[in-house]
Amino acid sequence: MNASAGSAWSDHLVVLPVVLPIAVAGMMFLMDERRRRLKAGLSLATSLVLLAVSLLLVVRAGESALVYRLGNWAAPYGIVLVADRLSALMLALASVLGLCALVFSFARWGRAGPRFHGLFLLLLMGVNGAFLTGDLFNLFVFFEVMLAASYGLVLHGSGEVRIRAGLGYIAVNLVASLFFLVGVSLIYGTMGTLNMADLARRLAAPQMGEAALFEIGCAVLGIAFLIKCSAWPLGFWLPTTYAAASAPAAAILAILSKVGIYVVVRLSLLLFGAGQSQGFGRAWILAAGLATMAYGTIGILAARDLTRAAGYAVMISSGTVLAALGTGSDGALAGALYYLVGSTFAAGALFLLAEILQRGRAATEVHQPVFADEYRDPFADADATEIGRVFPAAVAILGCFFLVCTVMLAGIPPLAGFVGKLAMFTGLAAGPITASAWWLIAALTLSSFGTLMPLVRLGIHSLWVPGDDPLPVLRPTEFAALAGLLASCLVLALWGGPALAYADETVRWLAQPQDYVRAVLGAGLEGAGS
Repeated sequence: MNASAGSAWSDHLVVLPVVLPIAVAGMMFLMDERRRRLKAGLSLATSLVLLAVSLLLVVRAGESALVYRLGNWAAPYGIVLVADRLSALMLALASVLGLCALVFSFARWGRAGPRFHGLFLLLLMGVNGAFLTGDLFNLFVFFEVMLAASYGLVLHGSGEVRIRAGLGYIAVNLVASLFFLVGVSLIYGTMGTLNMADLARRLAAPQMGEAALFEIGCAVLGIAFLIKCSAWPLGFWLPTTYAAASAPAAAILAILSKVGIYVVVRLSLLLFGAGQSQGFGRAWILAAGLATMAYGTIGILAARDLTRAAGYAVMISSGTVLAALGTGSDGALAGALYYLVGSTFAAGALFLLAEILQRGRAATEVHQPVFADEYRDPFADADATEIGRVFPAAVAILGCFFLVCTVMLAGIPPLAGFVGKLAMFTGLAAGPITASAWWLIAALTLSSFGTLMPLVRLGIHSLWVPGDDPLPVLRPTEFAALAGLLASCLVLALWGGPALAYADETVRWLAQPQDYVRAVLGAGLEGAGS
């Protein structure tokens, strides 16, 4: 694989998030499964390198889009990887979440079954490739690699509950893959290309034949990614599947729904931001986003354990971005992208917290009602000399972590969840406030209250209510993983100004698809006819 002529060595950073994890995973599959320490070390080193590369790409993509031409074949005839502001942001999100989930797995889950580290790196490779690819065919390839690895991670640790949830998850995603293939086939049959920049160029032509068939293909393709981003009513599988998976697997799987969000945002603004198909599907995206937020809020209100609550929080996060995209407001979309990053970190941390707090409990107890039907005096058994309850250090630390997760997901000041929602309100108020803007404002407000109340209830039950369960044990690697995710939430809030400015510039870049087309195809092909 060679970079384009005259490229600096640093341009090879674009392909590294794809090549490095698949190379290391390939080596791991050839190793003896008993060499767990070596595999864990290789996974950790790979994840650290991916994090460093993603942060470098965030800085470099802020200046201009980086295009890597595999085999030095120019687009649209060759395969290209494109790192712009949006893809670099998603790479950084996946890298931080992946690193923390991996560190958490060192405590116990990395030894619960075979091939964990190899599957983990293959999942990261598929996610990174989906964010970087510049054409729909290779998006399908990376999509399938990502899904194949996720099947193994969902089933990791065995058990009847995981097998049942995993089989349903596999069936749903096979259907999504079928929709993907049908949609891509219709698009290629109509347009004669699958390169995203080339599609945008051809759509900008004054006369584009068979526009209706192309839009049908895009609608079918959109169904596949709405399934992946857990939009209602296609996302019914997510809470059950993620609740059944092991904690580190559920945490890294939280990024998979954001792959669907990324593709919907990318294609909506690149292909349907202008031209004769401008605004295609926007009303449906808005409706799907609002319905997903409502379904997620109702689900989290009804949740009786933290893992299911975290799954519904992932759905609310996805629905928020879809609804903001559907309003057509650039400011709202920028705030939604900022909110997406922080909410994904917090949801991943909540999956990890749930594993620690529920460890050692009987499986049936987790689903019991939190409050008993009959009243019981809480001080009936208290000693007269008792003046308070002593909390072990681990419980106090977990309580602080849980508080940060709750504040972040509910969108309460001063963390990034509130800043993101406030940015969405500001963006909607910048222009004429339409009916869709009012719907989104109402949904954001209700989802905040609907998230806060059940999480507080579950937190009190898990951390405050006395019981016969053993006190939670917080291992050093688990503490490091949780601290890393929640520190990322705090950093996002403390440096909210630069982060929001980056999100604003990202949306401004996406709203000018001709810049993306020029970067990928070059000035010579940008204005060529179809």
